[in-house]
Amino acid sequence: MDRPSPFRLARRSTYWMEQGMRVAFYALYERAMGRIARRYPVAPDGKERPKGPFPSRQEMYADIRDLFDRDFRNMEAGLYPMRRGPYRNLKELLNTGQRFLEDVPKVAKRRAQGQHQEVGRERRALPRYYQQNFHFQTDGWLSEDSARIYDFQVDVLFKGTTAVMRRLALAQMAKAIAGADRRRLAYVDVACGTGGLLNPALSAFPGLRGTGIDLSLDYLQVARERSQTGRSSYLCANAENLPFADDSVDLVSCVYLFHELPPKARRQVAREIARILKPGGTFIFMDSLLKGDRSSYDGSLEAFPVLFHEPYFSSYVNEDLEALFAEVGLSLEETDLAFVSRINRFRMFAET
Repeated sequence: MDRPSPFRLARRSTYWMEQGMRVAFYALYERAMGRIARRYPVAPDGKERPKGPFPSRQEMYADIRDLFDRDFRNMEAGLYPMRRGPYRNLKELLNTGQRFLEDVPKVAKRRAQGQHQEVGRERRALPRYYQQNFHFQTDGWLSEDSARIYDFQVDVLFKGTTAVMRRLALAQMAKAIAGADRRRLAYVDVACGTGGLLNPALSAFPGLRGTGIDLSLDYLQVARERSQTGRSSYLCANAENLPFADDSVDLVSCVYLFHELPPKARRQVAREIARILKPGGTFIFMDSLLKGDRSSYDGSLEAFPVLFHEPYFSSYVNEDLEALFAEVGLSLEETDLAFVSRINRFRMFAET
């Protein structure tokens, strides 16, 4: 067995040091958030306590180590390059952390009072289910302030692993487009948010052009600012009515949307994705684990919608996704579990 070269050992050491520092950094903010939130105790609401198990701390960090190991191997294999998050420099990161902490008391107070309908009073054009303070976050999805701290909030929740989990979705994209002329591919990222998958995808795959779709103009603006390739475009549109012709798109991705949709809207979005995909086209799906994916996390999945305002999460984690997408003509090719996320690669049935 060949020994790894000193250069590989150095790359690996640097990678693990950076990831360890990242986990520790967001753990500090998680602890600070917890201390602030304890000042706003939540009154018992009579909801049944989770019955499922919770992962031990040891198991959770073992899963994070496995995630990092797979990420490093993917980068070594040339599936995608390393990309160090959405922040331009340390000053921007720390300023975002400060804004996050300033918002924590508002979120905690909103949770304690059960308030989650503050946004969208005059936004009649938006779906009613969208006009909520998801996660009890200030302004929901409907302000620039929300967009600028969103990625930080998610990284505190996921212990600094968000970008790595998304990169494992890039690995599925790399498989889907291997050997294709990327310049000729039509790619759409549905519910692109601040560009957390779209922008790294375009950086990872030279020649590929992509369009991000989202309902929030503020989140789209942040996505535009963070784009680094000049090969992206952005449209404000509802995923239930995608602005593309039938059979016109080669590749569609969607990250962390389906758990925030009511079941009826979930199915309509699935139909729209299938409608715009060409026969043989690929759909990359990424969202939370489902119940049973990792049984030791089932209690966490039950607790999550109680701790955070996620009104449709409980129905999502019991969804049969393979059947849902099969109904619209999408065949499951591969499933990958990445820490607390599930990644599926589907292919549109080709015409015979």
